[in-house]
Amino acid sequence: MTLVLNDTVRKLLDAPHPAVLATLNPDGSPQSSVVWVTRDGDEILISTVRGRRKERNVVRDARIGLTVFDLANTDLYAEIRGTATITEDTGRAVAVRLAEEYEGPGAGAEYANAPAEDVRVVIRLTPAKVLGSAAR
Repeated sequence: MTLVLNDTVRKLLDAPHPAVLATLNPDGSPQSSVVWVTRDGDEILISTVRGRRKERNVVRDARIGLTVFDLANTDLYAEIRGTATITEDTGRAVAVRLAEEYEGPGAGAEYANAPAEDVRVVIRLTPAKVLGSAAR
C-alpha cells in the first residue's frame, strides 16, 4: 500500500527540484545519483537507461531512498524511503515528461528521438516512510 504524501511533499516533488536517489550496491555500500523526478499520484517516477548501476541495483534490491530539496530554501526537503519496481519507459513517455518539466517545452525531443537500442526504464518508488521538514 502506498503511503499518502502530504501537500508540502507533493508540491516539492511537482516543482523541478533536484533529487538524489540512493540505492544499494551488491556489497551493501550506498550508490547515489542526482535524478529528475515526477509523480503518479503518491508514487515517484524516475527515468533512466536500462543497465545503469541504479537500475541494476534496484532489480537486485528494491529498497531505495530519495531526497528532494528546494534550491531556493534548502531547509525545505523530504527524504522518501520505500521500495521500487522497474518497467520499460514505453515510448520514453516519462523521460520526455521529465525533460519538459525540468527544462521546458520541446526539451523532451532528445529523449523521444534517441536510438531504439537506448532502452529507458521507469523506476517507480512506492513510499513507505517520509522524513524531513516537508513531512511535518
